[in-house]
Amino acid sequence: MTEPLYPLRIAAAPISWGVCEVPGWGHVLDARTVLTEMVTLGISAMELGPPGYLPQDPVELRSLLDGFGISAVGGFLALALHQDAPSAVETARKTAELFAATGAEVLVLAAATGLDGYDTRPSLSDAQWRTLVETAAAIRDVAAEHGLRTTLHPHVGTYVETAAEVERFLADSELDICLDTGHLLIGGTDPVGLAQRNPHRIGHIHLKDVRSALAGEVRSGALEYSEAVRRGLYVPLGAGDVDVEALVRSVHQAGYQGWYVIEQDTALGRDAGAQLPSRDTLRSLRHLAGIGAALTSARI
Repeated sequence: MTEPLYPLRIAAAPISWGVCEVPGWGHVLDARTVLTEMVTLGISAMELGPPGYLPQDPVELRSLLDGFGISAVGGFLALALHQDAPSAVETARKTAELFAATGAEVLVLAAATGLDGYDTRPSLSDAQWRTLVETAAAIRDVAAEHGLRTTLHPHVGTYVETAAEVERFLADSELDICLDTGHLLIGGTDPVGLAQRNPHRIGHIHLKDVRSALAGEVRSGALEYSEAVRRGLYVPLGAGDVDVEALVRSVHQAGYQGWYVIEQDTALGRDAGAQLPSRDTLRSLRHLAGIGAALTSARI
């Protein structure tokens, strides 16, 4: 249904169909339904979704993806990097082994609090921050042994969320950032400005669009993140307040050659189907196609 978006490498993620690691997040569609929807939309690359959603046996996983003609880009892994570093590194090692067996490229790491969900966030000491940075570096090295790049994903409800925390991490760590346009904006960072200031620290991209009014309520603490998602915090690319075109143009002109993952966090109601999330993903694909076409024309 979609044409190749040269010069952009496009992928999708199961969270766009409501598949999330948070207990009680919402109705979870089965994997074959989500993969079928991706293929129908012309998507041929994906992040793997939360641990356990797809088969954990490498042979079974690769067989499933090959059957749909979908390649693995990598996946999201939220770990409590500030505590029990050996356990976090070992979990990352097993995840990297699985990702590498599928031919994936990137491990998208988030600094989880250790609590379920992303609605509350205890305080973090300076010593715990140092442990977080050191553990992320250790995971980077473990992932590299399996041929994977590691990026740190600033994310609502984690210990790298606010603009100050993003800047602190960039200063204290050598890891590149997964630039998630939605989570950065919600946390108070202008994603375009971040990309322009740090063009060589962008290791991976998640494209989201958000309603800034709801984002502001989450940022101020007036509204929990999960409730904001249910109220429509995320919208198809081009329908919200993120300047997606400016972001894509900026990183492309700076030489970014990685993936652009369409990832619109969605929480589905009980027994909801795939129709609405697939429609929204198609709208995002079409918006991105227009940006890709403009970039292509500029090269001619």
